[in-house]
Amino acid sequence: MKIIIAGAYAIGTYLAQLLSRNRYDITLIDDNEENLEKLGRDYDLLTMTASPTSIRAMREAGVDHADLFIAVTLDENKNILACTLARQLGAKRTVAKVDTYEHVSEESTELFKQLGISSLIYPEGLAAKDIINGLKMSWVRQRWDVHDGALVMLGIKLREGCEILDKPLREISGPDDPFHVVAIKRDIETIIPGGNDELKLNDLAYFMTQKNYIPYIRKIVGKEHYVDVKNVMVMGGGTTAVRVINTMPEYMNTKLIEKSEQRCEVLNDLFDSEDVLVINGDGRDLSLLAEEGIRSTQAFVALTDNTETNILACLSAKRMGVRKTVAMVENIDYASMAESLDIGTIVNKKVIAASHIYQMMLDANVHNVKFLMTANADIAEFIPVQGSKVTQKPVKDLNIPRGMTIGGIVRGNEGFLVSGNTQIEAGDSVVVFCHNVDMKKIEKLFN
Repeated sequence: MKIIIAGAYAIGTYLAQLLSRNRYDITLIDDNEENLEKLGRDYDLLTMTASPTSIRAMREAGVDHADLFIAVTLDENKNILACTLARQLGAKRTVAKVDTYEHVSEESTELFKQLGISSLIYPEGLAAKDIINGLKMSWVRQRWDVHDGALVMLGIKLREGCEILDKPLREISGPDDPFHVVAIKRDIETIIPGGNDELKLNDLAYFMTQKNYIPYIRKIVGKEHYVDVKNVMVMGGGTTAVRVINTMPEYMNTKLIEKSEQRCEVLNDLFDSEDVLVINGDGRDLSLLAEEGIRSTQAFVALTDNTETNILACLSAKRMGVRKTVAMVENIDYASMAESLDIGTIVNKKVIAASHIYQMMLDANVHNVKFLMTANADIAEFIPVQGSKVTQKPVKDLNIPRGMTIGGIVRGNEGFLVSGNTQIEAGDSVVVFCHNVDMKKIEKLFN
């Protein structure tokens, strides 16, 4: 597959590194030679120093036979123009990163498709959705819904009150049990478990279940004493914070702490003062947090542009009794450290955006791809076609690649967990969890 990426910034750089390992034919275009130099030296890809909207550069890069053109510069207008030109010059599919919420409305999306843009990526909106999902369940690190909750994946940190520790999975998660453990993150290791594996204290375990069994999962992992989130404190008044607050459930009360007095004035105009209290101050200031009621707050969300600031602020909030913390960690190098410090939910906009873009590169009918940064793993919905390999034998006889597991299927609108005797059918939505497996190998099972 030939891919052209315009823009060697956060998302473009991460995508180039990710995709070059999978041996795609990648050309990265940027007008800043310094941005390109290290990437071209360290990764298997071609770099071009040119304007991302240059027709000449696009032609030299081979846009006329590009399978995918991705525009992820810092300027959404450049991205829109670059994708429009690329499509006219022959690119099969195009993706543009945008910074305006209005652009991703259903009406606007159709308009952009007419301009030749196959898909729009709005990272702040995608991040806000993940954060809200985390806030709705204070005892869960990550939640991922399949078909509006027909199946649900829950990432849960296991503490002392968990009643299923130190028991083989075959005893606690058999064919008749209402959950499967599809992966375990233990220290720096990710485990795709078998029947003899056991859950240990402080594991981050990923459960696949049906929506109606979520209370049961909560009970067996010992999280019933976790109170629901009603009071939320947000630090940092950037675009992501605005999207989070605008999509917050009505029953949640929000206080927003922003260091810039000028930005606070803007935020006061954006929000109804009855719903959101905007506070000018530093979210790392313990006396300010105490004064603003941190001890009666169930969730603290740190969304500044500085990863270190977000991590420190979450640690301070935890020290003051907040159970649920969420940190924006844009520097991937800090993700493992944040996890080891027990920060809670970790959000990275470029990883979220890359997951959505990656979905477009797969030939099979693939939906809802998500990269689980803390587990260094992917989870996705595959829909097999008639006659594909996964429909020809029961799951136990499929010889699926090492590092892959099937968590469940949705048939019609009903979700089912998978056992060895399950027979997958064409048209099912199959939830696949994989670690250190080329997604292309998995894709072949469903084509």
